[in-house]
Amino acid sequence: MPRLALYALAVCVLAAVAAVISFVQGSWLGVVWILLLGVSSNIAWYYVRKAKNDRAAEQAAS
Repeated sequence: MPRLALYALAVCVLAAVAAVISFVQGSWLGVVWILLLGVSSNIAWYYVRKAKNDRAAEQAAS
């Protein structure tokens, strides 16, 4: 898995934990964490798919 995808996945997990903590404390700031969770998960999927497509293109060229 690409390094940037791992970083985005780590941000995803931390944002989920922060959202849960915010909602448990009664703060609506958790909504911001949920939005960050969505963005970071999309970034992680993007880099995973990009690495997969790059490997496939490299094998096809060989």
